[in-house]
Amino acid sequence: MEFKVVQKEIKLQSRGWMPTFHCITPDVRKIAEESGIKNGTCAVVSHHTTCSVMIQEASHDINSFDLEYLQMDLLEIMRKIAPDYTEEGQYHHPGPVHLQFGRYVNEPGDFTSMNTDGHLRSVFLGRSETITVIDGKLDLGEFAHIFFIDWDRVRARPRKALITVMGTAEDIGSREYNGGEVVDTLRKYTDEQKEYMPEFDLQLKNRLK
Repeated sequence: MEFKVVQKEIKLQSRGWMPTFHCITPDVRKIAEESGIKNGTCAVVSHHTTCSVMIQEASHDINSFDLEYLQMDLLEIMRKIAPDYTEEGQYHHPGPVHLQFGRYVNEPGDFTSMNTDGHLRSVFLGRSETITVIDGKLDLGEFAHIFFIDWDRVRARPRKALITVMGTAEDIGSREYNGGEVVDTLRKYTDEQKEYMPEFDLQLKNRLK
């Protein structure tokens, strides 16, 4: 069975001043379908440390910040975990050495390092997602979408999502496990664990009345 790898890079433009949620579902789907890989996996990875990749439902309603309601709910939760960076010294990061490093690599100003909230949110939500490819299609179910989230609000900037599709162009046969039987995960008790105790009598007698 021949193994194949296809890699593509999706370029995006974030707006700044507010976290940007990019829906990249159609693009990732197209990459997977054009890869020629029938069965395998598709990894979607952020190239950046203040960005995340999320698989979630699209929630239709959009507010005046151009965010879907579910995205706004997520942002509000993230603001409780890692509040927006609004004043100097709010977080330990960035320190004086990091600010000096920013100047050394020609950042436009110290303000670009005031993105601690973006770094922390990226850590909590994660920078990648992996989707199964089945019969040449992404296995996203009925409602799942792929979102690339830029948490960094300090400026508008270009971003990259890296897509790697791996697998085989061949059929792989039946996917059924255990003959298709439902796996029973309920707790099993031994006879000793179910043994009679005199204390049961109060409940048992009431039940028999």
